[in-house]
Amino acid sequence: MSVTVDPSEIAKFEAMSAEWWDPHGKFKPLHMMNPVRLDYITRQVAGEYGRDLSAPRPFEGLRIVDIGCGGGLLCEPMARLGAEVVGVDAAERNIPVAQLHAEQSGLEIDYRHTTAEALAEAGERFDVVLNMEVVEHVADPLAYLTACRQLLKPGGLHLCSTINRNAKSFAMAIVGAEWVMRWLPKGTHEWSKFITPDELCELMRKAGLDPVDRKGYVFNPVSWSWSISDRDLSVNYVTAAINPEPAA
Repeated sequence: MSVTVDPSEIAKFEAMSAEWWDPHGKFKPLHMMNPVRLDYITRQVAGEYGRDLSAPRPFEGLRIVDIGCGGGLLCEPMARLGAEVVGVDAAERNIPVAQLHAEQSGLEIDYRHTTAEALAEAGERFDVVLNMEVVEHVADPLAYLTACRQLLKPGGLHLCSTINRNAKSFAMAIVGAEWVMRWLPKGTHEWSKFITPDELCELMRKAGLDPVDRKGYVFNPVSWSWSISDRDLSVNYVTAAINPEPAA
């Protein structure tokens, strides 16, 4: 396995693999957040590549890879929008779950049990790399982000979401989500592995990426819903970056 893969982290997600598509199961937080994740992703991709989201298949001709794809919660909507999608996960048990659901949904998605580094070494290149809720689980974030950058075509778009590291994120992402609400098993996240927005942007620059945007995902416990914020990046947040490598 790649040097960036943390076997203990993989084991956590393999243990929950059968529950990916249960909106009331252990991945309930992701199902709740997915609409705002998709809104940000689709707007960024459409803006970068001049696509009309009202068109039937606006991402036709784009090649997208979702690193840490899990059960395919993001791969499937990308495929429906017309993209050629590769879903990659280091947790082997996630792949058949994703493949079966895509088959049942009538979607063609290339799911692979592999890593970002292995894809980069094989010379794979993509217009968009989705790197959502993964970087806080890897052993070497800089090496991992470098591999993600290597997967991008010149001018390609890298989208990365993760969790900030502060007292509020500990209270909400660990105490709230794992201990109180029990949305996730205890120990799913390690607070020490959380990354602040400034740290992530610096890591991306070191990896050769050019950060161009960042937003927060904010949970409202009154309306029980998520929204995107320009200012509140205190817990969950997402970034956009470009591969500035010149075209050959």
